[in-house]
Amino acid sequence: MIRFAALLDTLVYTTSRNRKLALIAEYLRETPDPDRGFAMAALTGELDFPAVKSSTVRNLMKDRVDPVLWTLSRDFVGDTAETASLLWPGPQQPTGEEPSVAQVVDMLSAMNRNTAPQELPKLLDRLDPNGRFALIKLATGGMRIGVSARLAKTAFAQAFDVSVEDVEEYWHALEAPYPELFAWAADGGDPPDVSNRPLFRPFMLAHPLEETEVDLAEYAAEWKWDGIRVQLVRVAGESRLYSRSGDDISATFPELLDVLPMDAVLDGELLVRGTAQGGEAGGAASFNALQQRLGRKTVSKKMLAEAPAFVRLYDAMIIEAEDVREQPWSERRKSLEALMPRLPESHFDISAIVEARDFTHLAEIREGARDDAIEGLMLKRRDSPYIAGRKVGYWYKWKRDPLLIDCVMMYAQRGSGRRSSFYSDYTFGCWDGDPDKGAELLPVGKAYSGFTDAELKKLDKLVRQTTLNRFGPVREVERTLVFEVAFDSVHTSKRHKSGLAMRFPRIHRIRWDKPVHEADRIEGLRALIRD
Repeated sequence: MIRFAALLDTLVYTTSRNRKLALIAEYLRETPDPDRGFAMAALTGELDFPAVKSSTVRNLMKDRVDPVLWTLSRDFVGDTAETASLLWPGPQQPTGEEPSVAQVVDMLSAMNRNTAPQELPKLLDRLDPNGRFALIKLATGGMRIGVSARLAKTAFAQAFDVSVEDVEEYWHALEAPYPELFAWAADGGDPPDVSNRPLFRPFMLAHPLEETEVDLAEYAAEWKWDGIRVQLVRVAGESRLYSRSGDDISATFPELLDVLPMDAVLDGELLVRGTAQGGEAGGAASFNALQQRLGRKTVSKKMLAEAPAFVRLYDAMIIEAEDVREQPWSERRKSLEALMPRLPESHFDISAIVEARDFTHLAEIREGARDDAIEGLMLKRRDSPYIAGRKVGYWYKWKRDPLLIDCVMMYAQRGSGRRSSFYSDYTFGCWDGDPDKGAELLPVGKAYSGFTDAELKKLDKLVRQTTLNRFGPVREVERTLVFEVAFDSVHTSKRHKSGLAMRFPRIHRIRWDKPVHEADRIEGLRALIRD
């Protein structure tokens, strides 16, 4: 645990990506099994200990130190693990032998909600502050140390001089502490045998188009639909549905299992049908309709009937045991089109190719597509193989321009991590009627991005100087500032006071010069609803 704690402590204060890769790679080469496998699982977010959550740590701290001191310290530091590791009133010297990472994992796995409040303190007492920080991060997940799952896997590949694409392909078929993976990469053994498992394959991703113009003779244009990217896998009669991050979401969409008539790995967009949610008859409904089903452990018969899911196919990776990823996109597209008559129309269709005279004409088509369940366009190089990750020059995403509306800042809250000392999360609202006739502001969204560090400092100062009330960590501020907010779409919502919910709101511009009574009204936002 000492070495793992030292790794986390160093990563927290390291900003260089290459340095992070080198640190993780060195740790993996020098640490024995199974500690390094569990460390990789922790860095990639693969560990879960239901008995120990952040609330468990907070309750332990409130029982052992003054609750006001804990609350003030946590608010100032901005991180539960860091605050608790420093404030923990344990012995001055750790008691007993410091456990290994594998031993910690075993002990955390054995805890339940009743025993955790008694067993976790014993474990904390065996560690110094760095060790306690590592333990709490390990137990509660959400490392927040500037290391993504992709970066950790890249470090693994660099540590043992193997392909990161191979690492990702095997990764999702194996479980921590990944002995087969280390035996292959570190010890030169045979690759893990994953041939008969319905495993996840990493997606090919696209770069934003930005200012680039492409030649439509070299690139095909295809609609980018407003759902979630999924991968449907069938191997040896067993089917799985995976999200873009590799999460198994099969249980949430049971109607998509057992519908593939052959073994295959297909890439597409998960959508739901139904005119009640704003879709064309038999076509794709808005994202809001799909969102009602996301994250559910069980799905009612009523929901299955009212919003049945289907996959709009983009590409194919494997068809009837033949890996087609090395083929050019144009050949894979032909194979996918040839496959369509064999797939049930109730559960599959294919994303249409967008025909345009030239790039200017394509831009006009893109802008006219806002009323459909479309996010924008995908531009795919016709000769591109299917390559995991985001490779420059092969695929581009060209999202439609965002919607804009002027809103008034109403509340502010401190951020997390390096923003923990700044009020960086802002709730904003629109007028529910004419402000000159006493209309009130109703909150319509929250954003924490879209501004520079210099603007953040200025906003933080404004929040502190214009605070009206405090509600826990939230400050209500004077209605003095207008944000121009960019967002992708807006939907009705029963959970919000305004009855509206924005999708992907971010601050587009800070209108220091605009009077608040000139901000937009709720009816203008309602007019943009597509569902």
